[in-house]
Amino acid sequence: MEKKRIVKYPIGQQSFEMLREGNFIYVDKTRYIEKIVNGSQYYFLGRPRRFGKSLFLSTLKCFFEGKRELFKGLYIDTIDWDWKPYPVLHLDLNNQQYKEENNLDILIENFLSIKEKEYDITPTQQDHSVRFSNLIKGMYDATGKRVVILVDEYDKPLVNNIHNRERFEMYRDKLATIYSNFKSSAEYIRLVFLTGVSRFGKLSVFSGLNNISDISFLPQYSAICGVTEEELLSNFQQGIEDLGEESGNSYDEVVAMLKRWYDGYHFSEKSPDIYNPFSILHVLADKYYDNYWISSGTPTLLVEQLKRTDTDLTKLLNIRCDRNALRGLDIYNISPESLFYQTGYLTIKDYDPRRQLYRLGLPNIEVKQGFFEFLLPYYSNMRPNDVRVFVFDFLDEMEEGRVEAFMKRLESMFAGIGYDMKFDEERNVQNAFLILFSLIGLNVDAEVRTSNGRIDILVRTREYVYIMELKYDGTPEEALEQIERKEYALPWAIDSRNVIEIGINYSSEKRRIDGWKAKGNRK
Repeated sequence: MEKKRIVKYPIGQQSFEMLREGNFIYVDKTRYIEKIVNGSQYYFLGRPRRFGKSLFLSTLKCFFEGKRELFKGLYIDTIDWDWKPYPVLHLDLNNQQYKEENNLDILIENFLSIKEKEYDITPTQQDHSVRFSNLIKGMYDATGKRVVILVDEYDKPLVNNIHNRERFEMYRDKLATIYSNFKSSAEYIRLVFLTGVSRFGKLSVFSGLNNISDISFLPQYSAICGVTEEELLSNFQQGIEDLGEESGNSYDEVVAMLKRWYDGYHFSEKSPDIYNPFSILHVLADKYYDNYWISSGTPTLLVEQLKRTDTDLTKLLNIRCDRNALRGLDIYNISPESLFYQTGYLTIKDYDPRRQLYRLGLPNIEVKQGFFEFLLPYYSNMRPNDVRVFVFDFLDEMEEGRVEAFMKRLESMFAGIGYDMKFDEERNVQNAFLILFSLIGLNVDAEVRTSNGRIDILVRTREYVYIMELKYDGTPEEALEQIERKEYALPWAIDSRNVIEIGINYSSEKRRIDGWKAKGNRK
């Protein structure tokens, strides 16, 4: 029997050099380098966290440093290139949380000191911007070649302080003074390539770099990060087979499962399906399906945004918008769709070329399940570790038609919600119901139109149809009377399932469900 080859998955590995020297699996993205070196002088690429941006920058770094031996067998080794080294400045802003005023200063000081020593440059001033400018010119003078500047997560100080206006503006000003050198030192620069989550709009971060090429939405760069299906099948065949053996599924069944769990990202109107690379590496290494990407970093930004607004999740999870709404973040008027898209919780699902509008949605099972599971404790009084048990018990009760049991569970879920959650509006109460039912995996809709009005919550199981009307500081009787008066149950008059109408009142003063009433229509 032929012995299987040991597959090394580069989990957490962001160094191209270490990846290649360690014989880890590498999905060849070097064809994009050819496009870049023959294109613009300034580039920006926006992608969600852990999508391969750091590895791509590391690949660019090794390429411009002339380390051709690392590229043997890859696409870029076949192009006409002299492989002579360029001086490279690789600034990584990803290793700080930026909760203190001096975090960025310390990082930049250390970066400048190391590079000045490397090129034997004596700083004449303490000002970081001036030293950065002198460093660029000094590297050019020392080598006779223009400098390559790579900035990883250029916006990390901003993203981490998006809900702290004072600290955000302080870091914005500090970054702007550094990045201003990209324009003023243009004659000494071969390439500037910045990555991040967002291209912040209406700010001076790029300091006049109006000619920067934003490739985030260009179809030809859609797959520069992440894994396409073609790349999955050609690079991870053994991993797919191993996962099949472990799970008892065929090769095709595993591919279908991977697609449902981790595929579904699109970064332009003509983007191929993109798999989350972080999750693909983990599931093939662990041989177990789980919420890897979403568990690697909690969506705190999104929760903070939901706390501050009355965002309608029902509409947000199936919203239409144009490219400008997604391209950048405006700190003074943050749009939920832009924030959710750029952080990777929403993706492009469809495009209307006539109206030039994108339709957004959740990309896959991992994001849907993990996102709702994370959000539910913020809309309830339950602990995160209790969510799954709560959800499966609730599911059993709804599928079995045990109205009193699942309504008591709903009452306990809403009891004692923290005052930091903005529950003084009906929208957030409805969001809480939507999150719970979506997490359960039930067929749930909100604001369902009928000929006479809109049903607040509609849930369908194999044997039951639940029509729920929510009242905010009203009575359950009023809610139930509205269901009857507007004949919300009429569309299911000939349905074989049992129709159950439930009127629910939520008290803003008590911050909990304050009474409910149900009427069954068993068939």
